[in-house]
Amino acid sequence: MDHSARMQNLTDPNAFSSKMTPSVQRAAKIARSLEGRVANTPKASEETAVKQALTEADSRAQEEILKALLEHYPTVSLEAEEDTASVAAFGSGSDSLVIIDPIDGTLQSYLEGLGPYSVIVGLAVERCMHSALVALPREDLLYRGARGAGAEVIEASASPRRVEACADGDGFIVSHSVPQEIRAALEAEGLRVTPASGGVVSIAPLLSGVRGGVRLAAAENKVGLSVRGRAGLVIAREAGACVRGRDGYPFPEDLDTPAWLVSSTALEEDEELIRRILGRFM
Repeated sequence: MDHSARMQNLTDPNAFSSKMTPSVQRAAKIARSLEGRVANTPKASEETAVKQALTEADSRAQEEILKALLEHYPTVSLEAEEDTASVAAFGSGSDSLVIIDPIDGTLQSYLEGLGPYSVIVGLAVERCMHSALVALPREDLLYRGARGAGAEVIEASASPRRVEACADGDGFIVSHSVPQEIRAALEAEGLRVTPASGGVVSIAPLLSGVRGGVRLAAAENKVGLSVRGRAGLVIAREAGACVRGRDGYPFPEDLDTPAWLVSSTALEEDEELIRRILGRFM
């Protein structure tokens, strides 16, 4: 069965990002409204503090997204960060997989306030990313895009507008796992470095005043970047960003090729700068 035929298993896949926009916006508002008011209740099944982090905001935001997903796309398979009540309503046999991280960066970005966090929802068809939404609750921004359809941003309650990657400032976003010596090397090049969640890194060159971003999988991660960490890259690609892996080649669009590093930049020269710096420390 070819790719287009498989996509017919999902009703109206090209409308996914627009149909899911209201629920992602509501989830972002839930996260923002509870920020500073919820406690960490760690998941015992995870090994690290970052993975263990869980709040009432994570659960409520995910359920808001799942409610809309059950309405519009009840037959999809699910890759959800949290084990909330509605997860059991989804099967596992569909070629269409929806990826959800209700609060990406729960521990460091959300609870500890160390940089922006995000709400991530993505759609993969036949294990390749098709559409994604990344909301930044503190900034009241939502980015969305679909393969071949371009990228858009929604600011506050404004209408969607097209967005393109643009190196219009000296900002640079890094994941929390990027070592301090690499951050210092970027700063030595005149860049203003900010740590953030992986979802924010993926769409970094679409943000005002930001040239790009780089994300490394945590040292203890044995499988590389997670599927949730890859979802937003389809938005960056559709906005014209350079999305590259460790060796400078295009970052894989499928969910299964192992990768431990991704950079997303507006300019090729910034991607080359990242590789030069990484080459000194890795």
